[in-house]
Amino acid sequence: MSCCNSGRCCVQTSKPKILVVIFDLDGTLLDTERATRGVLGEFLAKYGKVLDKEKEKKKTLGKTLKESSAAIVKDYDLPLTPDQFIQEIIPMYQEKWINAKALPGANRLIKHLYDHGIPIALASNSTRDYIDLKISHQKGWKERFSVILGSDQVKAGKPSGDLFEEAAKRLGVDAAHCLVIEDSLVGVKAANAAKMEVVAVPPQSETGSSTLANTVLHSLLEFQPELWGLPPFEDWIDNALSIEPIYLSGRYLNGFLHEATEDGTSALPDQAFGVFFGRAEVDAHWTFKVVVCVGRDLECSSNHQKVIKIYIVDGADVCLSNQQMKLEILGYIKSLASKETTSIDGQVLEEYNSIARGFMDLPIFKEDSRRFLFGKNGCL
Repeated sequence: MSCCNSGRCCVQTSKPKILVVIFDLDGTLLDTERATRGVLGEFLAKYGKVLDKEKEKKKTLGKTLKESSAAIVKDYDLPLTPDQFIQEIIPMYQEKWINAKALPGANRLIKHLYDHGIPIALASNSTRDYIDLKISHQKGWKERFSVILGSDQVKAGKPSGDLFEEAAKRLGVDAAHCLVIEDSLVGVKAANAAKMEVVAVPPQSETGSSTLANTVLHSLLEFQPELWGLPPFEDWIDNALSIEPIYLSGRYLNGFLHEATEDGTSALPDQAFGVFFGRAEVDAHWTFKVVVCVGRDLECSSNHQKVIKIYIVDGADVCLSNQQMKLEILGYIKSLASKETTSIDGQVLEEYNSIARGFMDLPIFKEDSRRFLFGKNGCL
């Protein structure tokens, strides 16, 4: 498997047929990092320490609990052993795991593979009991995975290939017939060690995984099963896909949504990237259909962080300026190539508007209690 210039995968007929799919959990299927954000900082504050966010994300992503705990105890010179640290902090994490949400496209992909009889496995550097706790809040997950493995059930966790090799063994297939889906460089290295095909869906901090994976996606919504010889999705309607709603809020200014969150970080999942559509409520009064472009705008974001550009469907003559906005993202249209920005030319925007307009006029999206305003003159 290799990547074409378009960023999509190209099937090579010499590759063995994929028979099973093995998933990582945290950051790949489940947004546990966002749900538990702030826990480590709160814990360290009890010992008079200040969290270095960037350093910790790089040091802990993809690591086993024991490895990351030992590193934290050492880095912050905590008066604890790694085991004591785990014992004290895990209850704080457990309280937050119930709030962890499936990442965009995760439920869809799990259900699709299961419904088509493709065995799926879960192989995580978390311990097995913690995996069970995390997925217990996700409807249907435990029943759909044929194999669930934690790092405490094998000799060594990732980047060793042990987890993936054991999953293949329990599924009764050769490694060559396994596809791994991962988010971290550590996980991609483990898949390479197990001699398996691997798709990476990394956060921005894990761009190094792109050089080792067979292909790299921004989101599970971009995954095309047929490129791996798996049954294709059948849930697209007129070039659009209904997704589990994503809710954001902030200040709408100069065409962009500037999020308002308590900790100053985005509420947008890492695996949300591309062209979407949904509803925007402005100042708790006006509601519009919108096209939402999530990407990196080189003109408006010097550090290339994610930005959220809002285009009002059929609202070219509506002027919004510095308004409070609540955004409900309901559907997905397409991915963005890595070099694309959130700026869309008129002809392409009209195509997206047409897709969004048609899809949201379907009965499943209509809400009689809402009033949509299009083409009204003047500024709000």
